[in-house]
Amino acid sequence: MNTTFIFEQIQRKKSYLCVGLDTDIRRIPSHLQSTDDPIFEFNKQIIEATADFCVAYKPNLAFYESLGAKGWESLQKTLDYIPDDIFTIADAKRGDIGNTSDLYARTFFEHFQFDAVTVAPYMGVDSVKPFLNYPDKFTILLALTSNVGSADFQDLSLESGGRLFEKVLEISQNWADENQLMYVVGATKAEQFAQIRKVIPNHFLLVPGVGAQGGDLEAVSRYGMNSKCGLLVNSSRGIIYAGSGRDFATKAQEASQKMAEEMEQYLDKYL
Repeated sequence: MNTTFIFEQIQRKKSYLCVGLDTDIRRIPSHLQSTDDPIFEFNKQIIEATADFCVAYKPNLAFYESLGAKGWESLQKTLDYIPDDIFTIADAKRGDIGNTSDLYARTFFEHFQFDAVTVAPYMGVDSVKPFLNYPDKFTILLALTSNVGSADFQDLSLESGGRLFEKVLEISQNWADENQLMYVVGATKAEQFAQIRKVIPNHFLLVPGVGAQGGDLEAVSRYGMNSKCGLLVNSSRGIIYAGSGRDFATKAQEASQKMAEEMEQYLDKYL
């Protein structure tokens, strides 16, 4: 996939919604707990309910890794069930010395066949390059995250000017173009999007923090959208746990449709 393909899907569905498959075994409705694979059965129904309204799915690997081998099996089955025209993101936040990153890249791009993986850039270019050796895949670098603790390092002012996250954006865009690199920018930092777009006008941004974390979709869209939309706005708990009973999939469908309809308005207004 490349940015042109992603934008075509955004235009077709009139949505830039990414659904986070942060599937917690403890929150799966009780009537699914007796199935052979509750995680997959839950994800299967969520995908069926939301696929018309989203352009990406983002499994958070922690929810699968915590279950050991069974969790990895559920993840593979989930990926196999996602339609081929929907972008898939491994929310893994990997990043290590070169040979280790090479194995991480093989894991997510060759074995699981994800379209993208989130990567922490703190160790520098040699920890990221192995992911960039896959020209048809995306590396999504953590830039400015939505959690409170992001201020501990990401917002630090540098003696040379600017802040640390801005330096990450500035330096890393020399490693690859917008068809291989995306960036994580949290929705709770909406006031920063205009400045970020001055540094990286063409790259897609993966935007967590809308919904349960309180991010403002309108502000993110107004300040973050570019000529190809350039946004994948993620909602996890607000969609997949919109309901907790037997009608959980219907509730997820309603929540994703509502969000997609709001996104359609912003595409008409800001694109």
